[in-house]
Amino acid sequence: MPEVRLVGPNGEQVGIVPIAKALELARESDLDLVEVAPTARPPVAKLMDYGKFKYESAMKAREARKNQAHTIIKEIKLRPKIDPHDYETKKGHVVRFLKAGDKVKVTIMFRGREQSRPELGYRLLQRLADDVEELGFVESRPKQDGRNMIMVIGPHKKKAEAKAERAAARDHEAESGTA
Repeated sequence: MPEVRLVGPNGEQVGIVPIAKALELARESDLDLVEVAPTARPPVAKLMDYGKFKYESAMKAREARKNQAHTIIKEIKLRPKIDPHDYETKKGHVVRFLKAGDKVKVTIMFRGREQSRPELGYRLLQRLADDVEELGFVESRPKQDGRNMIMVIGPHKKKAEAKAERAAARDHEAESGTA
C-alpha cells in the first residue's frame, strides 16, 4: 500500500500514513494534499491551502522583481578637440551617472583628419578615467571602432546601494528640514 510522510498545515510532522488516510485528513480539514518532495522515500506531502500558497509565492516573486536593480548603460559622446568647459560639463554627466550606479559608455567621434590621430582620443579617455576614478573603474579599455573610440566605465557602487544611499539622504534631509 503506497504511503506518504505527511506534514501538517502548520509544519508539524504527522508521520507516515497511507495515501487514502492523508486524503481523508485533507478533506476533513478542508485543505489540499500537496506533494512537496516526490523523490524522497516515502514521498513527502503537506496539508495546505494550495490557492493561498500559489498567491503568496506569486507575491514574493513580484516583490523580488520590484527590488531588482536594472543595469543601465548611459552613453556620452565627445570629440577629440573638445573645449575645456564642454569637457567639464560632460565629465559632470559621467559623475552623475556613476553616482546613480549606472555604467557609462564614453564614445569619441573622429571626423576627417582626426582619424589619423587616435592618440588624441586615447589621451582624452585616459584623462576622463583618471578624473572619475574614485567613482568608477575602466571596465573595458579604449578601443578603436571605425570612426569611433569606445571605453566603458563601471561604477564602484552597485545600483541598489546607490538607490539606498539616495533614499537615506532624502530621509535625513526631510528630518532636518522639519526640525
